[in-house]
Amino acid sequence: MTGLVLLLAVAVPLVTAAGVLATSSWPNVREAVSLAGGTILFITLAVIAGNSGTIGELVVAEPVAGLALKFALEPLGIAFALMASGLWVVTTIYSIGYMRGHHESHQTRFFVFFAIAIASAIGVALAGNLFTLFLFYEALTLSTFPLVSHAGTALARRAGRTYLGILMGTSIGMFLVAIIVTWQAAGTLDFVPGGILEGRVTDLTAGILLALYVFGVGKAALMPFHRWLPAAMAAPTPASALLHAVAVVKAGVFTILKISWFVFGFDLLQGLHVLDILQWAAAFTIIAASVVAMTRDNLKARLAYSTVSQLAYIVLAALLAGEAAFVAGGLHMVTHAFAKITLFFCAGAILVVTHKTRVSELDGLGRSMPLTMTAFTIASLSIIGLPPLGGLWSKWLLLESSLATGHVLFIAVLAISTLLNIGYLLTIPFRAFLRAAPGGEPTTWHEAPVTCLAAMVVTSLGCLALFFLPDTVTMWLDRVFIMAEGR
Repeated sequence: MTGLVLLLAVAVPLVTAAGVLATSSWPNVREAVSLAGGTILFITLAVIAGNSGTIGELVVAEPVAGLALKFALEPLGIAFALMASGLWVVTTIYSIGYMRGHHESHQTRFFVFFAIAIASAIGVALAGNLFTLFLFYEALTLSTFPLVSHAGTALARRAGRTYLGILMGTSIGMFLVAIIVTWQAAGTLDFVPGGILEGRVTDLTAGILLALYVFGVGKAALMPFHRWLPAAMAAPTPASALLHAVAVVKAGVFTILKISWFVFGFDLLQGLHVLDILQWAAAFTIIAASVVAMTRDNLKARLAYSTVSQLAYIVLAALLAGEAAFVAGGLHMVTHAFAKITLFFCAGAILVVTHKTRVSELDGLGRSMPLTMTAFTIASLSIIGLPPLGGLWSKWLLLESSLATGHVLFIAVLAISTLLNIGYLLTIPFRAFLRAAPGGEPTTWHEAPVTCLAAMVVTSLGCLALFFLPDTVTMWLDRVFIMAEGR
């Protein structure tokens, strides 16, 4: 095996996008091409993961001496790439039923940009240095912009401007500046276990750089740079699932985790005075976004603010600057992906069948859409962190890490957030199952198209599987440090 396999992983979704465009006149073929592309990508990445000891790195080009477009293997990246590719397959299945059932226009354009966005996410996952990561990070923003503004309405266009403005503004105004300073100080942008900055910058410079990275990676949605995420709810629901569960937000928190260990290193981070401020910025986002979610009656908006809060869990884990916290953050990246994509799938199914968008309209819905609301309940319990769902373990590990590092107040933050999770999530299935439907509404079976249901079943089972098999994720995250120590 050679490093060319890494390039193939990025190329597969791009070829898929071209295939979707070429078959636009035949919807069945177009969707089959999209599904086949996702399946081939997942298999390719599984092969890469299975041969991770023999596939090294690939330098595609070096436009400036020492500044290369470079792909390289690393366990956290493999975990992110496998998650994104697997959920692309599931989301494609869901999208077939949703896009047809909701009679969405420009369906070919949707599938084309969806595939390009996945290619960008895989590029982020397999990036061998900050330069490559930044290029694909920006490509991800640009390729998802058409998905956000897909509807073409005034609301969608305004949402697209907010989305593009915040994400491009933070990445160019802060993220890119931090990368340039890092290159000048360290002489390299390669990802090196334990970091590249220690001993090469003062604590003051390192602190400023850390703040630029944390807020400049706007896809992590740390307050106050979070407004793009609720605005993106103007996108079709499958695109919302991509934004909130698979590619965009996970690329953000993946980048924060990556930078914490491979650019700074935990020893350097732990000595920075600014670390406490940034940790509390993440803690504030966890609570504040949960409180806002409680006030939102629009279902997708409630789920959007839930995402803002849950992403801050991962940012906090990265900023706790320890191996156990890093593993907790990486695991939460995966458990949240499966749970949140399920919730958005459910929201889309409700919209397709009933055209309802508000929590206050869902009374009695569990009688006519029992499978959808059961899936919603399972995913909600996972995000809350109750057994037997995967979200329990990532929250548990984060609690342990907070205690081990002496941050007892963060345990209170996580506990309060969990209570708020119960308040803004479980009230929805309670209304659906325990309240009577308004007079005149059907109470007989009336579920979403079968492809939508199939996708919800798969991701719900994923939430359950991650409770019983968390080691399938944590073994990759542990390898980050095993490889670093040469064990």
